[in-house]
Amino acid sequence: MAHDFPLSGDTGQPHGPLGPTRGEVLAAVEARLLTTFGEPSGRAAITFLGAERIEVLRFGPDAEGLVRYATLGMAAAPMADPTAAIADPVRGPRAELLLTLRGARDDVLRALATFAATPQVEGLVVAPGSSLDLGGPLWAGAAFTSVLAGEGGTGVVADLELDEPADPVVFLPLLPMTPNEAAHKRVRGAAALRERWLEAGTDLRDPQRRGVALD
Repeated sequence: MAHDFPLSGDTGQPHGPLGPTRGEVLAAVEARLLTTFGEPSGRAAITFLGAERIEVLRFGPDAEGLVRYATLGMAAAPMADPTAAIADPVRGPRAELLLTLRGARDDVLRALATFAATPQVEGLVVAPGSSLDLGGPLWAGAAFTSVLAGEGGTGVVADLELDEPADPVVFLPLLPMTPNEAAHKRVRGAAALRERWLEAGTDLRDPQRRGVALD
């Protein structure tokens, strides 16, 4: 039900002389999500100290029982290389995060907002193969404490082109990891972990799945 999450308000529109404004980017991102999934069944907004507000939209459950949580706000500004002397306000990778689960786990919204705020708060660039660690369960009772960012452009939501010179927005699927899986990824790499999941026929959307067997 839509009122399960508190309603959010205006997104704000700070902008520069070139490229789309923050408000234009967020409006385009939300439109792409609604075109793909329909009207959200819930939404919430969280603000972290030193960062712009991040929203989390919930879609579903659909006919297969899948619930999707999508961030809205991470793509408002490009992610900057932490080694760059000056951050480009227009050019650079932009992304939003998408988590798909079998059944709702609404308390995951804070974890998603935390991950989405990472580029602003910690100056990190989140890309396919990146690990994001919460340091605790992703939701109450979860066996997962971190996520692996999957490939954008090949998932449910297509990349969103923005007016030049801005880079497109990529919607990165998040794959929950147990602590052991996260450790395996750190040592062997993301491709090795994905291969283990594939060999085991792991349903990464199952919120109650067990960790895959590892060496």
